[in-house]
Amino acid sequence: MQARYFEREEDGRLRCTLCPRACRLADGQAGFCFVRQNVGGRMVSLAYGRSTGFAVDPIEKKPLDHFFPGTNVLSFGTAGCNLGCRFCQNWSISKARVAERRSQQWGPREVVDLAIEAACPAIAFTYNDPVIWAEYAIDVAKEARARGLKTVFVTAGYVAERAREEIFAHMDATNVDLKGFTEDFYRKVTLAHLAPVLETLAWLARTDVWVEVTNLVIPGLNDSPAEARALAAWVGEHMGAEVPLHFTAFHPDFRMLDVPPTPPETLARARAAALEVGLRHVYTGNVHDREGQTTRCAGCGEALIVRDALALASYRLAGDRCPRCGAKLAGRFGAAPRTPGDGRPRYLGLA
Repeated sequence: MQARYFEREEDGRLRCTLCPRACRLADGQAGFCFVRQNVGGRMVSLAYGRSTGFAVDPIEKKPLDHFFPGTNVLSFGTAGCNLGCRFCQNWSISKARVAERRSQQWGPREVVDLAIEAACPAIAFTYNDPVIWAEYAIDVAKEARARGLKTVFVTAGYVAERAREEIFAHMDATNVDLKGFTEDFYRKVTLAHLAPVLETLAWLARTDVWVEVTNLVIPGLNDSPAEARALAAWVGEHMGAEVPLHFTAFHPDFRMLDVPPTPPETLARARAAALEVGLRHVYTGNVHDREGQTTRCAGCGEALIVRDALALASYRLAGDRCPRCGAKLAGRFGAAPRTPGDGRPRYLGLA
């Protein structure tokens, strides 16, 4: 598939303009992400149409707690990634080349057909970072919107300015994974940089896209209360106090098998720090923590949506307002959620 987002260099190489890496590719070379390649002077997307699998997930798994909570979403990804996170928890996909993953062609119409058949009102581009397969995500999103479905972009936010404008013009919601809050962490642990992610987040806050932010808390690396407080304060100042922030637990994986899981107490401290600096909707994830996963009214404190991990226990929101005081809850909400249940994903198998 012919790709966009590149410029031709004087020496014949193609410079990718999709993400801040700006990979310069000679004929036959692929970028850091493995899926964008110079083939005979043409930039090609090797990932276009090639899904490594589909699943029906609760929207809370993305995680999105203020975007049609209690509904299901068709989730899928491809192969490759433009970050090099040592802790990657989807490494079998994100660190693989397309040829190493069993996959078949799924055109945009076929993906939307599958979502409709699975009774999913939304499609999520996830598992590996959809930035690297932007053309495919955009085409699926166009088809989805034309047929009345919502779109969700789950990303690390490592994307160039021109590309992000086109990508997010077709998205209804996004969760951006803010890996840490120091340049040292980004450079050493993700092989990337912090500044472009912060630029993406600040820009998104000025758009109509619903945005939530996730921080995976890793013991000994980015788990200090001071960092949690600084991160939350930045979100409040540059994105707004109503933006939901998720602190989620790490489990040993990929190249960090020697790091212990995140204690629930660490997440609770991070959440408390974020609430203290003024954020109104702060959550914990990857743990059982009913209070840390409950959506409360920012006005009166009423419990509006009660969760336990991905399970929806109760839903008391009246449209988009608190039934007790009438205050409006920030987010996007529908008439009724799915039946409360355990929130387990339903895998549809590899494509």
